[in-house]
Amino acid sequence: MSTKYKATMPDSGYFITITTVGWIDIFTRLKQKYVIIDSLKYCQEQKGLEIYAFCIMPSHIHLLCKAEEGFVLSDIIRDFKKFTAKKMIKTIKEYPESRREWMLTYFSKACEHLKRNQQYKVWQDGYHAEVANSNWFIKQKINYIHNNPVLDKIVANPEDYIFSSARNYANMDNELDIITLDLL
Repeated sequence: MSTKYKATMPDSGYFITITTVGWIDIFTRLKQKYVIIDSLKYCQEQKGLEIYAFCIMPSHIHLLCKAEEGFVLSDIIRDFKKFTAKKMIKTIKEYPESRREWMLTYFSKACEHLKRNQQYKVWQDGYHAEVANSNWFIKQKINYIHNNPVLDKIVANPEDYIFSSARNYANMDNELDIITLDLL
């Protein structure tokens, strides 16, 4: 398996994008966004995940993050995806979702080709990771992450989007504590 766009260097920060299969916009529901927020909090508290920027878009998640010493970022992302996939399916089944049958069928068909026995596939295989190897790159990615909801016309200003670290950088109430970086 190729290591291009994978988090393979310990002690390095990464810009990571994790995408749903078929770019299904599952994160239009508040419950699903909180599945992600709660799981990220758990990863911070229990799995050594340091988050410097994040944004939950309708079909994908952006993170600027790093694993604390003694932890492996690829293991954290693997466990995060596995847990959230199960939790999202449970949420689709248990809470109001007008697209329930369509989504469950889509996620079921997405794993028909797999060799392992799996009922639903929510996330695309792997994730896209780029090493954050310069201050310029870090600033560029934080700006990209924060402006993603603006470009998608979800909000007019980055800090207006509740499920983004733009609020942390603007010293506003936020849903997830992160480590803010000095962007000067």
